[in-house]
Amino acid sequence: MNYSTNVDALQPEQLAEFFEGWPSPPSAETHVKLLQNSSHAVIAIEPDTDRVVGFITAVSDGVLSAYIPFLEVTPSYKDQGIGKELVKRMFAELRHLYMIDLACDDDLVAYYEKFGMVRGNSMHIRNYERQAGK
Repeated sequence: MNYSTNVDALQPEQLAEFFEGWPSPPSAETHVKLLQNSSHAVIAIEPDTDRVVGFITAVSDGVLSAYIPFLEVTPSYKDQGIGKELVKRMFAELRHLYMIDLACDDDLVAYYEKFGMVRGNSMHIRNYERQAGK
């Protein structure tokens, strides 16, 4: 697997099978924008197909804090350590910051605790009608 922080030349046809279970997922074009407009992004690329099979993003003020909104691996590549490697690489990108936050479902708490994260409180608003990014 190849990993990269360079998403500038990423093309929509390299992205597929993401946002599993979302009723209104973003298009591949919107997904490219999501990656390119993030403060930090790390992608996992399958070398034989040049297809992106995993990604993690962060938004940051570049001084003290960052928030990780997305970590995803395509269904056919799950349970191969790709997510773990993406998190490790993102944490390395953000190591100079005071705080790194994310919000996750209860069933993922144990996963993130393995990286030294601790449970905290989170508040959020979800505008599901805007889920596709339109």
